[in-house]
Amino acid sequence: MRLLVGGQTNARIHAAATVLVLLLGFWLRLASAQWGLLLLAIALVWVAEALNTAIERLTDLVSPEYRPLAGEVKDLAAAGVLLAALGGAGIALVVFGPALLAAAAASGSGG
Repeated sequence: MRLLVGGQTNARIHAAATVLVLLLGFWLRLASAQWGLLLLAIALVWVAEALNTAIERLTDLVSPEYRPLAGEVKDLAAAGVLLAALGGAGIALVVFGPALLAAAAASGSGG
């Protein structure tokens, strides 16, 4: 994790997003099923980011000079991270959307 977060800007963005998701989940007092979905999404994004980083480094090792095919390999690995992140964002919308609306309604009715 030190190699991943220390060397990759996107991994630091994922780390910040992970912390925000966890804090928001605790604040909203999510149900177990909602936590399960969020933790699965978080894990998926981190696995994708780690594999992308490994593929990029391995590609640099075996092909230090520019080659179009090596660039395609890196682009495909990055696309995997993008797809995982989009899936995670979709899960966050499904989980947090109703919970945030309920929290807003509850705070609005108490005034």
